[in-house]
Amino acid sequence: MKKIIFFFLLSANLFAQKTELKDGDLIFQDMDCGPLCDAIEAVTEGYNGNDFSHMGMVYHRNDSIYIIEAAGSAVRLTPLEKFSKNTSKPMYVGRLKRKYRKLITKAINFSLDQIGVPYDDEYVYDNGAYYCSELIYDAFKHANNDKPFFELQPMTYKEPGTDNFFPAWVDYYKSIDAEIPEGLPGCNPGGISVSHKIEVIFAF
Repeated sequence: MKKIIFFFLLSANLFAQKTELKDGDLIFQDMDCGPLCDAIEAVTEGYNGNDFSHMGMVYHRNDSIYIIEAAGSAVRLTPLEKFSKNTSKPMYVGRLKRKYRKLITKAINFSLDQIGVPYDDEYVYDNGAYYCSELIYDAFKHANNDKPFFELQPMTYKEPGTDNFFPAWVDYYKSIDAEIPEGLPGCNPGGISVSHKIEVIFAF
């Protein structure tokens, strides 16, 4: 009986939190994707010390909740339930501070217009493709009259405190026959999660 009550309370809590999601909310995930995700998380620190390797933006359509994300082979619209299966860890929800929320509609429309744009396997900013945080960066830049809203920072693929690239990145870039874009400007979920322009409001 205790297990049944616990499951009911847990389910009710998740349902309540999901119903609080609003268009334009950003969801941050610690994805379970192996060495590459581990490498991403090792060089960035997210909100409250959490590790994040993926993110997307909430969008409601026909009473259903979707996440606009750059993942897989292209930018896509993914049902929340399917998006949630990326990880077994809590997902954190960031919401734009009130004075910035006027940008949300334009940011969503921009993101929807990018559906089908190829996924950015090279993780290079402004090359005609998108990785997850790059899509969010460009969406809010567009909504902000083409002025940067979030920040770009020099990207690194090296193990902290060393001059050595993570072996996972060496193997990855070799597999796609591309140079490691060390030092080029970019963004990541962890960096966006600590932006002063959003508030992380809950996790589920």
